[in-house]
Amino acid sequence: MALVVVFTAALVVSAALLFSVQPMFTRMVLPMLGGTPAVWNTSLVFYQAALLAGYVYAHITARWLGVRRQAALHMVLLLAAFLALPVGLPEGWTPAGSGSPILWLFTVLLVSVGLPFFVVSATAPMLQKWFSQTGHPDASDPYFLYAASNAGSIVALLGYPLLAEPYLRLKGQAFAWTGGYVLLVVLISACALIVWRTTVSGAREESPAPGEDSVSGEVLAPPDGGRRVWWVLLSFVPSSLLLGVTTHISTDIASVPLLWVVPLALYLLTFVIVFARRPVLGHSLMLRVQPILIVAVLALLVEGWVVIWWVAFPLHLAAFFVTAMVCHGELVSSRPPAADLTEFYIWMSVGGILGGVFSAIVAPVVFDSVAEYPLAIVLACLLRPFTGLGGPKPYDRALDFILPLLALVLLRGVDLGYDAGILERGGNDTVAIVSLTAVFCYFMSERPVRFGLTVGAVVLAGALWGRMETDVVYKERSFFGVSRVKLEVEGRYTTLYHGTTIHGVQSTDPARRLEPLAYYTREGPIGDVFGALSTRPGPLRVAVIGLGSGVMAGYARPGDQWTFYEVDPVVERIARDTRYFTFLEDSPAEVDVVLGDGRLSLESAPDGQYDLLVFDAFSSDAIPMHLITREALRLYTSKLADGGIMAFHISDRYLNLGPVLAALAEDAGLSAMAKEVGDEGEASRETFEFGSVWVVMARRMNDMEELAEYPWWEPMPTKPEDGSWPAPWTDDFSNILDALRWKM
Repeated sequence: MALVVVFTAALVVSAALLFSVQPMFTRMVLPMLGGTPAVWNTSLVFYQAALLAGYVYAHITARWLGVRRQAALHMVLLLAAFLALPVGLPEGWTPAGSGSPILWLFTVLLVSVGLPFFVVSATAPMLQKWFSQTGHPDASDPYFLYAASNAGSIVALLGYPLLAEPYLRLKGQAFAWTGGYVLLVVLISACALIVWRTTVSGAREESPAPGEDSVSGEVLAPPDGGRRVWWVLLSFVPSSLLLGVTTHISTDIASVPLLWVVPLALYLLTFVIVFARRPVLGHSLMLRVQPILIVAVLALLVEGWVVIWWVAFPLHLAAFFVTAMVCHGELVSSRPPAADLTEFYIWMSVGGILGGVFSAIVAPVVFDSVAEYPLAIVLACLLRPFTGLGGPKPYDRALDFILPLLALVLLRGVDLGYDAGILERGGNDTVAIVSLTAVFCYFMSERPVRFGLTVGAVVLAGALWGRMETDVVYKERSFFGVSRVKLEVEGRYTTLYHGTTIHGVQSTDPARRLEPLAYYTREGPIGDVFGALSTRPGPLRVAVIGLGSGVMAGYARPGDQWTFYEVDPVVERIARDTRYFTFLEDSPAEVDVVLGDGRLSLESAPDGQYDLLVFDAFSSDAIPMHLITREALRLYTSKLADGGIMAFHISDRYLNLGPVLAALAEDAGLSAMAKEVGDEGEASRETFEFGSVWVVMARRMNDMEELAEYPWWEPMPTKPEDGSWPAPWTDDFSNILDALRWKM
């Protein structure tokens, strides 16, 4: 029992270290590189590559050296990794001023965390291999220890945003991580000591093949080429589905901060369950439930039904969880004996990396929507085992292809019926057709090829014949998300959406083309700001972080100089396309757009350049925290002209950034006021006049004296009424939990 406890503890600690160092170090480099997805994606690719390298190292050294000599080598590497601790940015390293920072980031990751991450990443397969040589009753099938490893990952996943980030600065997190690493070295040393004592000195240790499951008595066969491909596919689908469902939910249902934590926790939980010696959820149950959930999700995807978010959200997550359980359950059932354990984890890692690369890097380039999500669902259906009774009939193989083709033809006929007015789109006809399609798909589920192709036919019908988003006139995707242009209210308004968030509205009435709408109306807080500044003599010099549709250019006057800073080139293209928006084209001022992260780009502007700085980048789940830190505010103040004002748009359904900005203003010795009009984010869909919340700051209260004449502007309090006060956010400290609106 004590032996299992030591190995389990080492695996839990190692997994927790791996999952905590990733967000910690990536946050360290964000202020230097900006909050672009390229930073996260590049870091993710590095971590996945290092993880695969650790698995390969564990496999090769076990084969070449045997576990005793491998243990000795690994102890040397564990001690050598102390040279790179505590984790931190190398002194004097700064990215080049121009060009892609990817190579620089890879180099920094390699120098700073490469060796510690590498040696820790090898722990899971290596310790399981060691355990298989101990003579323990369960040594012939040590895969149950992988459940402990993933439990440690869940602990770190939930612990970092809940415990580490809110209470520790990055330097403190780095020292805490070093303490955890010391504990890991002690635990692995104990495991190595056990291995040295229980294996034959100098022998090349191997488990017999085939092996036998110590619980079920199942014979585990060694791998061949087909099974290796099978492992890759079964690992690819849940990995791709993880990112796909996260992107779909945040794009089309609700952009909630920290939402990505829930699917990732479910993904890790599936490993904990299926690799346990006695899983709490049986594989046969998951196989029965999966088709029901998939056809339900299919109806939402194809008809574009979002229903209410608290129904759609758990339905998508339930389908993802059960599908991952099915795939990972098939992995467990096809696992090899302990002699080939390390190779098994290599192919699992390869599949996971390929799934992540496909969804995070390839899909945003290839697709203009979150198409990787339904594609992963189709592939998951194809990977199901046969669950029917009896053997296949002679005509079954033909029906596997004829029935999906029939479904495609019938759905095409339905679409023609909609176009001809015979059927009512969105009415009872649609409900009946979707219900019949769902039943038809469900009865295909016993045969995986037939089921997968039928689901694929339904997805293809929806994609080809525009059964989704009939009011969308343009859609494009980038690494920053999906941008959609819609014609709404019988074509009277053109709207720009980024995910579920509106980033600009323009009336199609030529007489109202320069009228700011949505959060930016002349009667709203930002209208007051421009009204106050219009009383000052001379032209204005304005910088806006966040372009959207360019709606704020509607406030520009002849002679003004405006600069928009926008990180997403797709957004700039849409804002400049006069088929959709004309704010930039019609503006009477000189308007320039600078592409790049707003904070980094603003550094190159001359000091004292701007009379007004507007920050319109705080929405949805992708809050760029590096834009509202002590160091960022110091930069903004230096770019502000004497008497200048900063305006922050903080309307958000899920975050209350008012106290965060108030704490920053007090910390910097700035004066601040705020105004809230209407319900945040609530829209009148007939007039597109939204409620909004804005905070303004200036060096002195006198700089905002014209604005103070407008109604409902209130000085921001020095302390909230409840007596609490958030610590000012800095480049090495932030606490998004403090800003969450817990009552939604």
